[in-house]
Amino acid sequence: MKTYTYTEKKDTRSGFGAGLAELGKTNPNVVALCADLIGSLKMNQFIDENPERFFQIGIAEANMMGIAAGLTIGGKIPFTGTFANFSTGRVYDQIRQSIAYSNKNVKICASHAGLTLGEDGATHQILEDIGLMKMLPGMVVINTCDYNQTKAATIAIADYDGPVYLRFGRPAVPVFMPEDQVFEIGKAVHLQEGSDVTIVATGHLVWEALEAAKVLHEKGISAEVINIHTIKPLDDKAILDSVAKTGCIVTAEEHNFLGGLGESVSRVLALNNPTPQEFVATNDTFGESGTPAQLMSKYGLNSAAIIEKALKVIGRK
Repeated sequence: MKTYTYTEKKDTRSGFGAGLAELGKTNPNVVALCADLIGSLKMNQFIDENPERFFQIGIAEANMMGIAAGLTIGGKIPFTGTFANFSTGRVYDQIRQSIAYSNKNVKICASHAGLTLGEDGATHQILEDIGLMKMLPGMVVINTCDYNQTKAATIAIADYDGPVYLRFGRPAVPVFMPEDQVFEIGKAVHLQEGSDVTIVATGHLVWEALEAAKVLHEKGISAEVINIHTIKPLDDKAILDSVAKTGCIVTAEEHNFLGGLGESVSRVLALNNPTPQEFVATNDTFGESGTPAQLMSKYGLNSAAIIEKALKVIGRK
């Protein structure tokens, strides 16, 4: 069994900031826009080094999306930055009409996604954003798992021509993906080979899936772990190849089970190879205030929940 370790924890939003700063040095067409959350989005270095390529829009997120769409007409590659709730729910009409409908080359970069926004509570958390964005025709949806992957994804999406939703988070989480990784949109990353159960996870739940696989291994269960960083387009082949070996699957995400990764996987299975599936996700609910760890535990978004669902789905084979 392959073992993953980490030497530090870093927040994924800092990975976005580092990636954006790198783009500031290498791609003169990249511009950045922010809705009064520069510090939270870690955009300071890009702004310091490229002040003429930054636009502070203020607390006017809908206007930010419209401006970003307009900038693409002149060949710019705009990266918008605000909390995930304000990047999607507050501005859905503007994204649909001004960006997705006309396939504008805007990168919608969303921090503080999911429950782990924490103490700010349900009004600032969002657990339905993946569903909102993946339903838009032509929209790429990416949800990264650690600092290194977020940095690599930020750099990679600048080379993709079309709208992208890049989702990341607030808390410090283990850094375990390689620093020199090549990020490929739509290509899953196999982290652990296994034969008894497939675990596909996205975002903060990827590390929890690896931790669950260790415990399952001690119980004599071989778990295959796949990092699904791109929810749309989904790597159908990786999923189908895996369940052909294991015969069952658990999906894990910091999102509502309605509309998220799990539902996308269910569609693939239903159309190609109906397979027992269990979901680790929130159960059609809003969040609440609390520390990230408390909320992940209360809503069953951790390694213990993944282990429970893995044992359950194996019993359904």
